[in-house]
Amino acid sequence: MALIKSFPIAPKLNFMAKRKLFLALSALLMLGSILSVAILGLNFGVDFRGGILLEVRTDGPANLGELRSRLSSLNVGEVTLQEFGEPTDVLINIQQQDGNEEAQNAAIQIVKTALGADVVEYRRTEFVGPKVGGELKEAGILATVLALVAIGIYIWFRFEWQFSAAALIALLHDVIATVGFFALTQVEFNLSTLAAVLTIAGYSINDTVVIFDRVRDELRKYKKMPIVELLDMSINRTLSRTVLTSFTTLLALISLFVFGGEVIRGFSMGLIWGIVIGTYSSIALAVPILSYMNIRAGERDEKSQPEQSAATAS
Repeated sequence: MALIKSFPIAPKLNFMAKRKLFLALSALLMLGSILSVAILGLNFGVDFRGGILLEVRTDGPANLGELRSRLSSLNVGEVTLQEFGEPTDVLINIQQQDGNEEAQNAAIQIVKTALGADVVEYRRTEFVGPKVGGELKEAGILATVLALVAIGIYIWFRFEWQFSAAALIALLHDVIATVGFFALTQVEFNLSTLAAVLTIAGYSINDTVVIFDRVRDELRKYKKMPIVELLDMSINRTLSRTVLTSFTTLLALISLFVFGGEVIRGFSMGLIWGIVIGTYSSIALAVPILSYMNIRAGERDEKSQPEQSAATAS
């Protein structure tokens, strides 16, 4: 509480002086994320790649080596096992079987028979065909693109096209960086993590709109102030709101990550990363991009206060 109370309402940090450094770091982050996806690829869950998934609980800590050896000789294709949260919980991924649904059910029964008495509980059984998985992948990409376009149109109508372009670049940065995070960590990428990516876009644009709104107000108020000085002032005047909002959101997400269980761990990890990178992009990417654009003050109120220097305004 003391830390929050001591946070300055309007600090005087010089963000714009380091805007070239921020832009270079953002470009490197995007390049690294793209390379991570290209080289490592995403660890697609059964939602996207199709196949059979079993979540089981064993009687005592699971011996993954023994279970893997037992299942690899069943002639059901590629089988992967991984510990899933507790030492007694195991996630089994089975390759898509040739044939219809009966072939998939037959493979599940073969695996259950091989596991025998070692498994005391089958907690989850899922099957997704390759066609459905492909359709979900296409729908996920389409949903992300349409969300970004809709956000860009909204910013364009609310502000000007320069603001819309800057916001879209920042959002694209957040999405690519988050996808790169999943590629680098090899956390399973499924429908819930895709939802995390879209949630991050919505959260990030909320921060960006708050700062842009302040920029627009200051443009109307201080007509002759240098644009770099004005942008710095706008960031500083909204910084306490941006940082504290992100901080309180992170507290909830960290609790979700620690206590929410393995099923939503990938979702919470993606959101934690996304909140951090979204807050960074709103401050250090979206606003600095505006300094390279011919942003207009629009219709200004002739009765606005006289122009002041940045020092006086702060």
